[in-house]
Amino acid sequence: MPAITIRNLSAETHRALKMRAAQHGRSTEAEVRDILEQAARPQHRVRLGSLLAEIGREARMTKEEHALFETAIRRDRAPAQPIDFGE
Repeated sequence: MPAITIRNLSAETHRALKMRAAQHGRSTEAEVRDILEQAARPQHRVRLGSLLAEIGREARMTKEEHALFETAIRRDRAPAQPIDFGE
């Protein structure tokens, strides 16, 4: 698992981290991991899958468009033929 080293951390910041960790009942290292996780991967970020699902819900296809789409899906499932380079 990757590790990082933080140099030149002020004594005040280190004390504040230790106090915050104690308030949450965990080690300073675990507290710093949690802070970094929340900062780098916020809970309310937009996820690609959710975004694509919403786009799909907003896209309204007519019955004709839907039929064309279904036909294209069936056609695309045929096995691909290898390329012949004429050798």
